[in-house]
Amino acid sequence: MDNVVGKKSGLTWAVHISMAVLVALWLFPTLGLFVSSFRTADQISSSGWWSSLSTQERQVPAIRVAGEEVEVDGRFVIEGRLFEATNASVSAWGTSSTAPEANAPGAVADLGDGVTLTVAEDGAYVLSSPVSTEGTRLPRIFSTAATPPEFTLDNYRAILFDPENVDGMAKAFFNTLTVTIPATIIPILVAAFAAYALAWMDFPGRALLIAAIVGLLVVPLQLALIPLLKLHNDIGIGKGYLGTWLAHTGFGLPLAIYLLRNYMVGLPRDIIECAKVDGASDFQIFIKIILPLSFQFLWTWNDLLVSLVFLIDSTGETTVMTKQIVELLGTRGGNWEILATAAFISISVPLLVFFAMQKYLVRGLLAGSVK
Repeated sequence: MDNVVGKKSGLTWAVHISMAVLVALWLFPTLGLFVSSFRTADQISSSGWWSSLSTQERQVPAIRVAGEEVEVDGRFVIEGRLFEATNASVSAWGTSSTAPEANAPGAVADLGDGVTLTVAEDGAYVLSSPVSTEGTRLPRIFSTAATPPEFTLDNYRAILFDPENVDGMAKAFFNTLTVTIPATIIPILVAAFAAYALAWMDFPGRALLIAAIVGLLVVPLQLALIPLLKLHNDIGIGKGYLGTWLAHTGFGLPLAIYLLRNYMVGLPRDIIECAKVDGASDFQIFIKIILPLSFQFLWTWNDLLVSLVFLIDSTGETTVMTKQIVELLGTRGGNWEILATAAFISISVPLLVFFAMQKYLVRGLLAGSVK
């Protein structure tokens, strides 16, 4: 009697655990990107985002003693600081890479020939020498410092207001909209016409067309890129938005048609028949069916591969946001705080679309599963 109608399955717990795992797999990277976008470069390089609320102890990159030399009581003194942060504290320091924690804060290290070096807990150092050190190679300081949690808006200011980045990101944002909006509307319109015909119109070969569409769902995108680019170059649309729109339309049509057909087949046949009795044409019936397919928008917005292949432009006039972020990585190297901020700004629009149209997305994905 385990399968009695209305009795909960014994595997309900497995479903709940699976859903929790899926949610966590999606949520944790997004949360990590959000937290990292507010952290400094030093904190990102020294610890993970999950430890952003705790005090971090890290090795400060070695710096060479530098500064203006001043004569004090017959000795030549150079003063400076290891780091700019005022809330960091040195826990240990040294003058050799083999012993970076040889001295405690405030200790005086004898460097020979009467030269001494001391590093305070706040990172201030003092080099004292009986003779002038001008023209000589000064020692390096290795240190370990503890820094409390620190968050900043400088990353967002750099991306949104710094002239060096604003022009590129703003242009990339509007270029992405230029690619995404037509590449979302065109396949939805074409797929809606095709889905209606496959769902409610009788014509020879309909079953074969449906089977072909299902088969196209498993065709890898990468398999068609080179032949399609060659075709676009031959007809003169291989280096602009039109080729990109058509590529997204072609790659998005099979899934869009499949989902829309499942949705339309699930509609009560009585509605269609009553509309025909009332004199409505197939086109009039079709235009009453609305199904926002937000998944096409999300896929097109986040796409990089198609844009790299079909938007060939060395001037940067058609660079989309995903490509702009890649270029930001290439020009800035290890500035991960800037990259995290740019990436989070890039995914903010798809997140808004997803949450705003979530019920329609779920409805479309489940369409046709229950009669």
